[in-house]
Amino acid sequence: MRIHILSLFPEMFTGVLQHSMMKIAQEKRAVEISVVNFRDYSSNKHKSVDDYPYGGGAGMVLTPQPVFDAVKALVGLSPKKPRVILMCPQGERYNQKKAEELANEEHLVFICGHYEGYDERIRANLVTDEISIGDYVLTGGELASMVIVDSVVRLLPDVLGNETSHIKDSFSTGYLEHPQYTRPADFRGLMVPEILMSGNHKKVDEWRSKESLKRTFLRRPDLISEENLSSEQKKWLLEFRKELV
Repeated sequence: MRIHILSLFPEMFTGVLQHSMMKIAQEKRAVEISVVNFRDYSSNKHKSVDDYPYGGGAGMVLTPQPVFDAVKALVGLSPKKPRVILMCPQGERYNQKKAEELANEEHLVFICGHYEGYDERIRANLVTDEISIGDYVLTGGELASMVIVDSVVRLLPDVLGNETSHIKDSFSTGYLEHPQYTRPADFRGLMVPEILMSGNHKKVDEWRSKESLKRTFLRRPDLISEENLSSEQKKWLLEFRKELV
């Protein structure tokens, strides 16, 4: 996969891209990531990239020319038209399903805005996706794009040490992940559940499925669709509800 990130502050990405899983993914050549300062594409002699909004109002708006020319240059590097993603609080709410969708692409281009917003012609003519990571406002799109890039890259083949790691992550199954334990079995009187040390893999899988559903029921009940539950899961759900009474 190839990822290009358009930002006025490329130095913000240095630490994120040079450590941990992101570094390993690039070393394994699972992904190539470049951060492009789209100010370099400004045709203005002062290299300005923003201007006052027509009609008046507070703040400055990103002008279309630098972004259009930067995206055009990057699109030319790919045999297939890339997904061009605008980081925007007005966009589609990001989730694991979207991460899995983007992980199947060959080329992603992220546009990170700053100031008051974008000239609407950028949104209407360049962009394939508008994405928001939550109902709040950040100073710019850089932090949001880091979140998305991280969540996508970890899904690429050979990136994680254990290829099944991401499959049972929270949200990958539709529910929150079950509790996890490691040694020692007895930590200051706090014990690991006996079932996890039983060696009975069938019972362990059942326990994990039940605890995953329980944690989801308690913390994110909006993720549970009862019509999609098995008869066993419906019994568990009834147990959970009785426990709350």
